[in-house]
Amino acid sequence: MQKLSLDALARELLERAGAAPGGRTAQTVLGGHERVLRQTVLALTAGSALAEHASPGEGSVLVLRGRVTLTAGGQSWEGRPGDLLILPDAQHGLAAVEDAALLLTVAKSP
Repeated sequence: MQKLSLDALARELLERAGAAPGGRTAQTVLGGHERVLRQTVLALTAGSALAEHASPGEGSVLVLRGRVTLTAGGQSWEGRPGDLLILPDAQHGLAAVEDAALLLTVAKSP
């Protein structure tokens, strides 16, 4: 069994994101590219974004801190702490309205 404080990791990554050129950083906490399930904590400073992209499978974003906007196909959804955003099966992007930390969960399609 392994235990990890998402709160502590979110705090650490937000500090790193503040110093990063793109205003974002991430750390995979479970799985990886060679596994079906992958969980990654992402930190983005206010105004930074992930450009539209496709997902390798099903996924969700759990907002740990801050506020974000998820966009896809002309629609948008705002996420606040505690919100779970289900990633659409389409090109999508994510922008930080405030400094934000997220838990991204992806299960790749076989």
